[in-house]
Amino acid sequence: MANLKEIYVTDTNLRLDENIVKGGILPNKISELTRTVVVAGETVVEGAMYAHKLTIDAAPLEVTGATFVQQEIYINSNVKGRVTFKKAVASASSVTSRALECELSFWSDINAKSVTLVNTYVAGSIYADDIILENCVVIGGVFGTQSVEIKNCIVGTFISPIAQLDGYVRLLLPSVFSMEKVSYTPKTRLFSLSLADLGALYRGLEEAADSGAIEISLENDDLHSSLVDEEQRRSLHSYSVVGKVLAADLIDTDKFQNHFLLTAAALGPQLLKTYNLGIDKNGQPAELTNDRIRAFFFDIMHGRIKVKPLDGKFDIDQFSRTM
Repeated sequence: MANLKEIYVTDTNLRLDENIVKGGILPNKISELTRTVVVAGETVVEGAMYAHKLTIDAAPLEVTGATFVQQEIYINSNVKGRVTFKKAVASASSVTSRALECELSFWSDINAKSVTLVNTYVAGSIYADDIILENCVVIGGVFGTQSVEIKNCIVGTFISPIAQLDGYVRLLLPSVFSMEKVSYTPKTRLFSLSLADLGALYRGLEEAADSGAIEISLENDDLHSSLVDEEQRRSLHSYSVVGKVLAADLIDTDKFQNHFLLTAAALGPQLLKTYNLGIDKNGQPAELTNDRIRAFFFDIMHGRIKVKPLDGKFDIDQFSRTM
């Protein structure tokens, strides 16, 4: 880390290069409402940020407070290094990053008109009109009011009128929804990790026998429903593993520790202490830090950690005893 110089925000246009900003970047007068912020070198903003436009041309960057930008939050495609927003991020226009070598992380929600992200970790949810994601991990939901495009990602769930999928898409929850039938390529495969033993995988241990990933057939598992009220009628397509898990109540999902893991990821910097999932394969506490959770899900997405498929067999006698 460079020896950062403390800077006091006074200019209407601000260029940050090896600076630490105490107290954040907030307007004090009307002329500062149109302030453009350019990050040209290592920067730490200790507090919230308000800008007319935010352009990130270099890394690392860390913003500890909430961020709101009137126009675009743009990360240059040649940025290399870590860029971290620790609180909620919002833009009246767009949030855009196509930087393949940038380790971009949002530890809370993103809210904008359009969102385009590559190689990004989002601990919260994304709310936008149009959303494009590639090689991303979103612990929460992807909620598009117009469309979503998802390629080779892990997401909690998604809801949108129009959805396009490509590559391997993994869900942390059982179901997804769209107004129109999901569009997909021949290479697309959709899986739910809702019954995967993520806790054991996080600790480097063997998965439980009654756990695993469940593939959702985009062709056969499409449940088409019509929603009607006094004024309008809408159709809804849902894709879910619920109908496949006949014996789901035979599985003790609490022992997988998935809920604890995902909650720790979503709460992020709001937690007052660092929790752990117990002892890992090396005899050390499996601490639930944001960096470690990020690396874990990216390892799953890139195939460095394998999630076994769920065995669909069950004992009918055991099932009968639970009825």
